[in-house]
Amino acid sequence: MDVSFLNRVAVVTGAGAGLGRSHAKFLAERGAKVVVNDLGGTVAGEGASTDAADRVVEEIVAAGGIAVASYDSVASEAGGRNIIKTAVDHFGKIDILVNNAGTIRDKSFAKLDLENFTALMDVHLMGAVYCTRAAWPLMLESRYGRVVMTTSSAGLFGSHGHSNYSSAKLSLVGLMNALKQEGTKKNVLVNAVAPMALTRMTESVMSPKLAPRMKPEYVSAMVAWFSSEQCKLAGEIIECGMGYYSKVQIMEAEGVFLGDGDVPSPDMIGQHWAAISDMRGAKSYKNADDLIRSVFYKMKEQGVLES
Repeated sequence: MDVSFLNRVAVVTGAGAGLGRSHAKFLAERGAKVVVNDLGGTVAGEGASTDAADRVVEEIVAAGGIAVASYDSVASEAGGRNIIKTAVDHFGKIDILVNNAGTIRDKSFAKLDLENFTALMDVHLMGAVYCTRAAWPLMLESRYGRVVMTTSSAGLFGSHGHSNYSSAKLSLVGLMNALKQEGTKKNVLVNAVAPMALTRMTESVMSPKLAPRMKPEYVSAMVAWFSSEQCKLAGEIIECGMGYYSKVQIMEAEGVFLGDGDVPSPDMIGQHWAAISDMRGAKSYKNADDLIRSVFYKMKEQGVLES
């Protein structure tokens, strides 16, 4: 069944260029009415202009689509509310939210001004919180919603000189994992993409040889799938770009019980490190409660805890 977004309303933040522009156009080409949100600042989040969002709206309309611009910053509660209000005021509802807006300010942690740390948290994490919080009750009420978070391999695996960016990006995974517990039963599904694409943020470090394969549309296809009615998934993280798509998952080893009821010594922990970190029987859990239940089950099974 072809994925279509007819009669669906989508908000894409940071949609004035790069990935956001691609997402907005991709959804609009398939029938979505799109709010193109962009503050119009630099990659560091400085300055503001209406030009970026307006240009993308013009491109969508010229291609026969439907779109309106939003110039609010995601980095404030009022901004998040206004972005979602733009969708409701123009199109009557909100079905899809793509939290794509982001900035970057590279510097090693030792030299990083903490204002540059909180600035990225404000945009990446709190920007997603503010926009999602404004859309969430509307989605729950209509019993339909698709939210896509934009995480990063820098957050999932770490990246030198990106302590602020990495922290913000991994925090979105925690937000996603919590929201999937609250939204799934009401058909409000939250997933995440970790993009690999040529954008304003990456063009200075990306090899020109890779540019033809780094089109943002490769990522937008994944965003569109997560945004579709056909997608019934929640809590998924997909690394995507260049035609490559791969699931990323948090796993926990089988683990061992030490100390026979007493607190183990640090030496004992070191001596059993190989068993503690043995990932051959590793599992993923749907939620924290499932993990805790699993630990109690193992304790009973191994006689560590009486039945």
